[in-house]
Amino acid sequence: MNLSEHLKHPVFKVAGKIADEKGQQAFAIGGYVRDVILGRPVKDIDIVIEGSGIELAKATAAEMGVKKVAYYKNFGTAAFRFKDYDIEFVGARKESYQRDSRKPIVEDGTIEDDQNRRDFTINALALSLNEENFGELVDPFGGVIDLDAGLIRTPLEPDITYSDDPLRMMRAIRFATQLRFTIHHDSLESIRKNADRIKIVSMERISVELNKIIESKRPSIGFKLLLKTNLLQHILPEMIALKGVDRINGIGHKDNFYHTLEVLDNLAATSDDLWLRWSAILHDIAKPATKRFDEVHGWTFHGHEDKGARMVPKIFKRLKLPTDHRMKYVQKLVALHLRPIALTKEEITDSAVRRLLFDAGDDIDDLMLLCRADITSKNEAKVKRYLSNYDVVKVKLVEVEEKDRIRNFQPPISGEEIMKTFDIPPCRKVGQIKNAIKEAILEGEIKNDRDEAYHFMISKGGELGLAPTK
Repeated sequence: MNLSEHLKHPVFKVAGKIADEKGQQAFAIGGYVRDVILGRPVKDIDIVIEGSGIELAKATAAEMGVKKVAYYKNFGTAAFRFKDYDIEFVGARKESYQRDSRKPIVEDGTIEDDQNRRDFTINALALSLNEENFGELVDPFGGVIDLDAGLIRTPLEPDITYSDDPLRMMRAIRFATQLRFTIHHDSLESIRKNADRIKIVSMERISVELNKIIESKRPSIGFKLLLKTNLLQHILPEMIALKGVDRINGIGHKDNFYHTLEVLDNLAATSDDLWLRWSAILHDIAKPATKRFDEVHGWTFHGHEDKGARMVPKIFKRLKLPTDHRMKYVQKLVALHLRPIALTKEEITDSAVRRLLFDAGDDIDDLMLLCRADITSKNEAKVKRYLSNYDVVKVKLVEVEEKDRIRNFQPPISGEEIMKTFDIPPCRKVGQIKNAIKEAILEGEIKNDRDEAYHFMISKGGELGLAPTK
């Protein structure tokens, strides 16, 4: 099979010409070949040569007028960027592994050796770049057939592939999720059998694959596979604890694992934001720890939003996810995710809306997206009613924000001005006055206005025995 129509980028002809001059075989390989056959957008090109990848990269870059080439001598790879494409070169190699490490012992090899070491048949596809057979497909494992069948399958025995490099188990699930492919039953069973091996992989590498699953169009596919293969218990055991339904006196609660996946999929349909999707994953994470039953109220999860927010930093730290503003954003949304729901169940007061705007700040729109995604009832009438109530809340949020400018507001009187006005040092009374001003604005007693806040400050100071200096 000749697929030269997929080799339009100029790098292929240049690299092939140089390989011919050296008397070596060169190929486009891996994800590029897979994705162009599938018709997916591609911006990464991998080229393998039966020789030195670094030398081929240098010569190709020089021919194409590229001045900056990155070299990785330890790995025998080199890369450069050309017209929005990231192009990587590597020498064909064969690998062998030791039981306690996923770092291979690497030797120079042939294209056959290189394809043998690939994770899946669909990633072992190669297209020749040499002039005599330019575009000829090299497919020793039936990768094209698997592409047509939508199948994830390993080139070698799956136990060998996964035990050698356990990260491939995560990659199998990632590709199955991204491509909506099925993992071959032998491969799936092998992942389940080798799940414990994931422990030798760094959490940083695991989280990269996990985030790619989360960023896919329907992340629930990946989480169900992680659960089915026993990988999830090694990565995010807190989610395992969400699974199942307890019943007392015939009264049960929803399965919070599958509810969480519904919320995640709902949110994935409206936002590509990875960290907003993480807030969906963790929004009910503390329900197992807060689950209670009583005869009057049935099952309750009081305080799960606060406890869940406190769990976020620990989970992010263990998964080696960023513990900066992105973690705090997730933490905030987990803490606030019940607030808009509460507003739909009662008469909406300006004061409650102001407080929500103040606490959510610029993340209010994301919070509302999360809350809408959280509606997973199978009762269509109930869903319609909830969505209608949310629309009312959204209108009220806009009205109050336009009127009171509360989102991310800072009280119009600072602590320094309070101290200067009453000629007092930093003390408890300064904080009391500042907090009283904030509360008065949020309650609607005064406007978010400096003059009104100033007069309120003088009054409050008087209550505390303070008088303004002349």
